[in-house]
Amino acid sequence: MSFRYPVSRPSLDGRELEYVTGTIGDGWISSQGPYVQRFEKAFAQYNGSAHGVACSSGTAALTLALRALGIGPGDEVIVPEFTMIASAWAVTYTGATPVFVDCADDLNMDVARIEEKITPRTKAIMPVHVYGRRCDMDAIMDLAFQYNLRVVEDSAEAHGVRPVGDIACYSLFANKIITAGEGGICLTDDPRLAGQLAHLRAMAFTTDHSFVHKKLAYNFRMTAMQAAVALAQVERLDEILAARKEIERRYDEGLADVPGVTLMPARDVLWMYDLRAERREELRAYLTREGIETRLFFKPMSRQPGYLDPVWPSLNANRFAEDGLYLPTYTGLTAADQEYITGKVRAFYGAV
Repeated sequence: MSFRYPVSRPSLDGRELEYVTGTIGDGWISSQGPYVQRFEKAFAQYNGSAHGVACSSGTAALTLALRALGIGPGDEVIVPEFTMIASAWAVTYTGATPVFVDCADDLNMDVARIEEKITPRTKAIMPVHVYGRRCDMDAIMDLAFQYNLRVVEDSAEAHGVRPVGDIACYSLFANKIITAGEGGICLTDDPRLAGQLAHLRAMAFTTDHSFVHKKLAYNFRMTAMQAAVALAQVERLDEILAARKEIERRYDEGLADVPGVTLMPARDVLWMYDLRAERREELRAYLTREGIETRLFFKPMSRQPGYLDPVWPSLNANRFAEDGLYLPTYTGLTAADQEYITGKVRAFYGAV
């Protein structure tokens, strides 16, 4: 179905076409093209990190990060209940076990519940900055220090949130704050980890390219064409974040005091504008008829068939999953667009 207002739409108003055309013109379209290193350097510098390692997706970035840290079978990684399933899958891909922590009322991992989940097998914590809300990283980094754990930040939804963990992983999917269509990138200050990430990303070739591979690795490389788009996006990141902050403000104002709608806490950067809604399914059906796409909140990891735990109905994450949704959120959304969207929400609840 085609929506007048889809839930997301990329903003490609910079030098994307120029840069992609350049990769085709010079013939460097593979992962060896210079735009990959240019993007890695630009994104790392923007975030105050020493090294960037681009890859094929946000999920690939998480998987590479865990592998680079030596996490594998027999290990445990603490992961939020409320997250996209890729966070948990990345742990499972390594042979380790995800251990889930319920969310607080801001949807992020409840830091007060982390310590009780730490065991002798715990090797890392994976905080996820949900919908652009920064986790309490001071508390998480303190726990990691006390228990000698690694920290892998899942920043797939949080471009603009500066990393502080051992490795931060970003997605560049088409619905993210910035995009390459598909893609991801890891940031770290540790040169050895950066080297290991790059080594694992590119099939663990030896320096002499002898086709003897000493460990299991991946073909998780980013193409130069994707990197060209990503570089153009990084050049506009401040502009994009400012535009999205204004979108957040307009939604806050337009939906204030609507009976049946509960606004969520402010976001550090806006990925998606999330809210809680009474009669959610009726609202979604109504908005669909009016040309407005919406999406549901994530389901708890303990509700997923691969990680099923009978505790899931009692979780805070499930309480939010039952009535949460997000509205169209993209950089090109205008004040008039939002007036139409919020007007329809208000009309549904009789708050016109």
